[in-house]
Amino acid sequence: MDEAVRHAEEVMGTVFSFDVRGGAAGAVRTALGEVVDRLHRVDAVFSTYREDSEVSRLARGELAVEQCAPEVAEVLGLAAEAERVSEGWFSTRYRGVLDPTGIVKGWSAERAARRLARVDGVTGVSVNGGGDVQLLGVPEPGRDWRVGVADPLRPGGLAAVISAAGAAELSVATSGTAERGAHIVDPRTGRPAATDLVSVTVLAPRLTWADCWATAAFARGSEAGLAWLESLPDTEALLLTADGEARYTGGLVAHLG
Repeated sequence: MDEAVRHAEEVMGTVFSFDVRGGAAGAVRTALGEVVDRLHRVDAVFSTYREDSEVSRLARGELAVEQCAPEVAEVLGLAAEAERVSEGWFSTRYRGVLDPTGIVKGWSAERAARRLARVDGVTGVSVNGGGDVQLLGVPEPGRDWRVGVADPLRPGGLAAVISAAGAAELSVATSGTAERGAHIVDPRTGRPAATDLVSVTVLAPRLTWADCWATAAFARGSEAGLAWLESLPDTEALLLTADGEARYTGGLVAHLG
């Protein structure tokens, strides 16, 4: 059996971790180098902390979308779809200023995983971008990928363990206050979301959407967020409230353990 190829890279203000199973190690490492270079290029284009990034210049009106890297139009198109599906609860504007960072990390991790999965002989890929994970294939025959969900009310503890449960592709994304405090904004008010939730974990085939849906559901609150998530196809979720209650979609149980 080919050895696993693993790597960790600091980029986008977080750490991206890669675990690739199958395929020739040399070919995998070559693809991994391409993926890492691409992540740094995306960071340079989309970072709102860099005055000279294309997104910062776009927000100031110094560039048009057509003058930016092709990825900008792609991401803004995906973000517009996320805003439509979430009924405005996901937004790429922060206090009136363009800020697509809420979708870029998940999209980047998913794109990286799919590139690595195309390497000949690769049977399984896990890409973890700052705690949000895209899983493809299997780690080895007869086994499924598993992801631990941190419990924000018990530091160091797990609220659940998610299994891919035979799915060829699965992503796990969590939004909440444990790591970054009250950073999720209610797009209607521009203020931190007034919510009874401490975290929302969403499972979906694509991390691009799972990341967006977790943010939107958190801003909605437990009751409205759960009802909305239940309405989405191929989507399951675990919602944890500040008083320790766990609420979840009907099909989540198939992925626990």
